[in-house]
Amino acid sequence: MRRVYKPSYDPDIATFLETVHAACSGRRRLDRDPLAIVATYASLADREVAGLVASILAFGSVDLIMDAVRRALAPLGPSPASVLDRMDESDIAEAWGGFQYRFCFPKDMTGVFRSIKAVRREYGSLEALFAACDDGGSDVTAACGAFVRALRLAGARTAAAAAIRPNLLPDTADGSACKRIFLFLRWMVRRDGVDPGGWKAVDPSRLVVPMDVHMFRTCRDRLGFFGPWRGEGSAAPRLSDALAATAAFRLYAPHDPVRYDFALTRPGIDPRPGDEVFDCG
Repeated sequence: MRRVYKPSYDPDIATFLETVHAACSGRRRLDRDPLAIVATYASLADREVAGLVASILAFGSVDLIMDAVRRALAPLGPSPASVLDRMDESDIAEAWGGFQYRFCFPKDMTGVFRSIKAVRREYGSLEALFAACDDGGSDVTAACGAFVRALRLAGARTAAAAAIRPNLLPDTADGSACKRIFLFLRWMVRRDGVDPGGWKAVDPSRLVVPMDVHMFRTCRDRLGFFGPWRGEGSAAPRLSDALAATAAFRLYAPHDPVRYDFALTRPGIDPRPGDEVFDCG
């Protein structure tokens, strides 16, 4: 097991975080991120649908992710929520019957849209489902787990056949980093020059850092949030790592612990000239 390490506030880290945020955040760095597609929708209902689909597909190289997101959303046109609401089972099967992106196959994508449609029919919105799943804890971990479990079952044909496979949208109760659901929450809850926001049911202070390999390396090697590292660099990030990093970021942004997420991942995901000075990811 990884050792528990509790970093303390460091003025140099605080200055670094604000510097990288100023240099690598904002819409000017959004063009090679799936959020760029999600943010094009003016309606919150449409951003919810597009955001969940985009976050589920957020694995692999950024250009392939964006292509997959565009293909997945194409059948819904400019108004994803209302178009999906009008689709029946045969429409969904036809629209995504040929979709594939890496290990996401047609049955997976039809399951995703079937689940979203079922939630919208029962609750009215994805935000309303999340609110119903939220126990009001200090962070969104438990609420995300309940939300994912509800989504998996919402569009299932039978109680034994979940519509969304666990490896596409993991449950926080299983202990994996659950990057994609935390990413979806960041997009929906925060509102600034990057994240479009719109959800009112969740306070940004409760968000958890979406921990992918880029953020993991940055938190470990550049920020020292996990303390001295002892040969565990090949291990995949876990939920405990995401929570530890979030606790560390709260030292610098207590009301918005994922404030630096987007900026810190740009040098690793979408490097631009000059980003090398930050030594991130």
